[in-house]
Amino acid sequence: MGGSQRVLHTLAQGFGERGHRTELIGIRPSPEPYRYHADPAYRHTTLYPAPAAPLRPARSLTERLGPARLLENRARRAERDRARARLAARFATAGRGYVVIGSPWAVDWLSAVDRPHLKGIGQYHESFAQARASANLRLILRHYPELEKSLFLSEGDAADFRRQRLPNAAVMPNPLPFTASAPAPLDTRRIGAVGRLEEIKRLDRLIDAFAEIAPDRPGWELHLFGDGPLEAELRGRAARLGCAERVVFRGSVRDVAAAYRELSVLALTSEREGRPMAVAEAAACGVPVVSFDLSDGVRELVADGRTGRLVRPGDQEAFTAALRELVADDALRKRFGRAAREHVAPLALPAVLDRWEALFDEIDR
Repeated sequence: MGGSQRVLHTLAQGFGERGHRTELIGIRPSPEPYRYHADPAYRHTTLYPAPAAPLRPARSLTERLGPARLLENRARRAERDRARARLAARFATAGRGYVVIGSPWAVDWLSAVDRPHLKGIGQYHESFAQARASANLRLILRHYPELEKSLFLSEGDAADFRRQRLPNAAVMPNPLPFTASAPAPLDTRRIGAVGRLEEIKRLDRLIDAFAEIAPDRPGWELHLFGDGPLEAELRGRAARLGCAERVVFRGSVRDVAAAYRELSVLALTSEREGRPMAVAEAAACGVPVVSFDLSDGVRELVADGRTGRLVRPGDQEAFTAALRELVADDALRKRFGRAAREHVAPLALPAVLDRWEALFDEIDR
């Protein structure tokens, strides 16, 4: 259910259906393969034939320098060299075109091989603040100036990167992966969250907010779509707060559009986000959003007071109050939901593909 993976497969399918010869190249296959399209219009390959095997930490200096570990490291380097050779072979046989890097850490692969006919475009799917808090800012500023374009998800993020002397920074939004033919009815009395059950999503905050609201709102439930390492901990939290029977763990779902249409409100309680696809997808289904005001990308997707509610990051009391307001007011939910669908209409796949093709024309001029 990863948002950025869905985006890349959505774009690849869209380009393929428009007649572009498209190949999506991953580094390694996923240990849990997921088929994004029943009839893919693009080729999907990986540079390594199998998922990564875990490297057991050495228990001593002697073990680290011993013959067994040296042989293992040599085998890993040989495997990496074969993977790079596969990439070089793919690039050598490609005609004129573009190679789009979906993540800064993948740029090492691009710089290690020749790409005689391919122009480079770099993407970053998170916010400037997230890049600054990680190694990604260093990778972007070191490698992306050599590319034709560096693409970010919001105007604010692109401006921040330009201020860091990245002159080729531009904006390209992620497309919606589906077209919602009909809006959600918003009468299911379900609050929802969609994404991995992991620390950065701070779903403990959402369970706390729901526990505050639940006694006054019989019939309402909290549905969590996704799996992850914190499921047991979150179940325990709901039990301690006395709302376990009304917090439903749905696991991963194949049909995310159907999941959104089940909801009356989407809640986003993450520690940080760039331009979260869950917010855009919910809005496309006419579901209003309550979120912390985390980034320029979130502010571009949620018009506070028109399509949903934004509250100061970390303000649990304000978040709970905003959620309570939407739960209590059917008319407000429907008004916000209608406005949300209109607000994200420019993110429909055809419109975003048009922007990509205009970018290709600009680069070629």
